[in-house]
Amino acid sequence: MKNLQIPIRVLGAGSHPEEDAPQCLEIPRVMNTFRMPFAPERAGPEALSEARETLQEFFEALEPWDPAMAAHGPCIDIGGMSSAALEVIDQMLGEGEVGIRIGGARTVHIQESVFAGIWRVCELDENRRLVADRIEAGSLPRIVVDTARGAAAPLLAPVALLDGAMNSPSLLAEIAEWMRERRPGHPVHVVNLTLFPLTPDDHRALEQALPIGPVAIISRGFGNCRITSTLARDVWRVQYFNTMNTLILNTLEIVEAPEVALAAVEDLVDSRERLGELVEWMGES
Repeated sequence: MKNLQIPIRVLGAGSHPEEDAPQCLEIPRVMNTFRMPFAPERAGPEALSEARETLQEFFEALEPWDPAMAAHGPCIDIGGMSSAALEVIDQMLGEGEVGIRIGGARTVHIQESVFAGIWRVCELDENRRLVADRIEAGSLPRIVVDTARGAAAPLLAPVALLDGAMNSPSLLAEIAEWMRERRPGHPVHVVNLTLFPLTPDDHRALEQALPIGPVAIISRGFGNCRITSTLARDVWRVQYFNTMNTLILNTLEIVEAPEVALAAVEDLVDSRERLGELVEWMGES
């Protein structure tokens, strides 16, 4: 009898050299989902009643609003509420995925609530005193785009190109053309910088032509997206990072406001329903 030499391929973990192992991004294991807020345990009946009446008033203002027809909805001033009632409001609204900071003569802090498209907007003066506090509904608070556009110029800033610039001249020409041709309602134009080999001189040219503007936005989800306005009108820097804080996509968007920061119409409709349920639950409690 002959001895047959049967080749055996070993499979499974540890059977191949480590250099052959595929390199994969870590999969996120945590996802934020909606939860009905909890009222503070120490809140008194007066504070709970005041907070409920305010949210009831805001909900009634939301009912006739059609998010599909108007991106900006109603807002309500809560600057005159008691501190105890404001604490209840804070707890009820919670913190959603999008946070915004606006610099300038007045610093503005904006936080999306757990109800997508329902925003808490706080304005501070130069001494960091609170001068305005409101709840606002909309795809994005009106002050964000107004401030970004108001601080920006309609044309690119002049740039002195250095010898090492390779792709920045063509990129800047593309951006300038889209800025000239852009009209309200035009779709977004995306320049994917990740696809271009950029030298240090290219980066300097882009920084000179597109100085950082007053608006900074962070949208959290799987990883996060960091958005900054520039001093070129309707041009935004949009950068995507994974859960290990590694830059995976670097873009410029020519648009009134990047879509990743906007609350969708479906989310706004859903948030209105959830807010109504919250007001009803607070009344029953």
